[in-house]
Amino acid sequence: MKFKGFVILSVIVVFFSCKKEAAITKDSEQEKKVSTQLVSEQEVAKLKYIEYALDAKTKEAIKDWKPYFELQDVINKVKLGDLGYFVAEENEVDLLLKNLEKTIPKAVNSASITARMLVLKTTMLKLKSLANLDNTKTDDLLLAIKENFTAFSNVNFQMNKKIEFDSRDIERP
Repeated sequence: MKFKGFVILSVIVVFFSCKKEAAITKDSEQEKKVSTQLVSEQEVAKLKYIEYALDAKTKEAIKDWKPYFELQDVINKVKLGDLGYFVAEENEVDLLLKNLEKTIPKAVNSASITARMLVLKTTMLKLKSLANLDNTKTDDLLLAIKENFTAFSNVNFQMNKKIEFDSRDIERP
């Protein structure tokens, strides 16, 4: 009789312990979703900043600059509220920024654009650090996102100005 009681008690313990592992797995999956969705798309859409798009001439001049277009994809994901790029891999952001600086096309390579790129690099690293903190306030994160968008927009504006200035043909008397 003691043996039957021990077997029944063992089965009950095993049954309840298996159920707890499944609950833990569900909780960790939910935490992963929450960590990349720190802000909503609506909150990001409410941010006010001036956004400059690239001109056709500028697009033609930088058509082979892959790190820039990768950065543009990251910015578009952030506009949707997805900060997974900043949370996923620690070195990915650093590698993108290094490639961006090293491969600037000659048509848009100038001191003013390099300065804007440095500001963009700073804002991206700030956003990365805030996205990886557990106790980041939403307002601080939104401010960092706005700064990043503004810096990216300023890079676009400066590239447009450079290409426009270089394409002017001024005749001298």
